[in-house]
Amino acid sequence: MKESISIRDRRSPLGRARGLGAGGGLHHWLAMKVTSLALVPLTLWFIYAMLLLAGRPQEDVAAWASHPVNAVLLLALVVMTFHHMALGLQVVLEDYVHDKRARALSILGVKAISGLLGLMAAVAVLKLALI
Repeated sequence: MKESISIRDRRSPLGRARGLGAGGGLHHWLAMKVTSLALVPLTLWFIYAMLLLAGRPQEDVAAWASHPVNAVLLLALVVMTFHHMALGLQVVLEDYVHDKRARALSILGVKAISGLLGLMAAVAVLKLALI
């Protein structure tokens, strides 16, 4: 009896690698680069602001956060941080979780948790800015 060899088995490793993936790699890569570039000045600004506000009473911090520029920059920091975190964890899960179902559920879980944590942080910023 002749053994059947599939077309996939006849391809070279490069040939098997081509065409694999979801096709959204460029968008994902670009989002990672944009969020990381945005996080550099935002993080430096935040560290500088926290050093200036260290030891100050809550009223001073609330007054600082209620300034529109500071509130917007804080919200941008929160959004970029949690979006960048979710993108990075998704890459790790795609690389190291080999079961497709477990990978998909893990990525959904990471996105849900990142979204909830980001929303909680945004509410905290708004609450501080609006007291």
